Amino acid sequence: MSRLMAVTIIGFISGMVGTGLGGLLVFFLRKPSKRFMGVLLGFTSGIMLSVVCFDLLPEAFEMAGMAIGFIGTISGVLIIMVIENFIPDNKSFSKNNISDFMKSGILMGIGIALHNFPEGLAVGSGFAANNSLGLGLAIVIGLHDMPEGIAMAAPLKIGGMNSFKILIYTILAGVPNGIGAFIGALLGQISPIFISMCLGFAGGAMLYITCGQLIPKTQQIYRGRISTLGMIAGMMVGILIVYMV
Repeated sequence: MSRLMAVTIIGFISGMVGTGLGGLLVFFLRKPSKRFMGVLLGFTSGIMLSVVCFDLLPEAFEMAGMAIGFIGTISGVLIIMVIENFIPDNKSFSKNNISDFMKSGILMGIGIALHNFPEGLAVGSGFAANNSLGLGLAIVIGLHDMPEGIAMAAPLKIGGMNSFKILIYTILAGVPNGIGAFIGALLGQISPIFISMCLGFAGGAMLYITCGQLIPKTQQIYRGRISTLGMIAGMMVGILIVYMV
């Protein structure tokens, strides 16, 4: 097996297993109460905010400066706003606003896929430098992808999607990680400006989805303090993930 193929396979495993493990959560949610789902959605929203604000965006700013990172972030917000208009609502579920949750899950999946591509570039570039750096990045990225898989799976589950389909979609969201790893290993050291733009773009997309879609829906599912507490707990866990791995 060639080195390029090995790096590519590691990239695919890192992304697909990471998001897929997050998606496995749906198999343990048979008939969850609104209270539990409100807490879960709040928890995953908090995790996403922490990962984006304390890991993804700072890395983008550090790589090529704040201006480049901001351009990428704003671009990500604008593109997701455009994509949002092309995702139709399922009117048959409109009575309970179930289709809104489905849309949130789809948009989150798009944001995660966008996020995974530059992470794959980092893995490939790391292996181009040395094996230990590349493998370490692959493990860290896999761990980071787990809460993202949960953030994608939770609204899809609330929206009524089949658990097996959710698992498949969360796994597919990790595919760009392998593609990025292939390109990163093929080209060696990718331009820091390019990677910064990609990271900022993904961060902006995920910020828009979390703040505009997921957080408001935590109160829509269950109007109580526990949903807010779930979000705070998620942020704390997200901070721990960022600084421990």
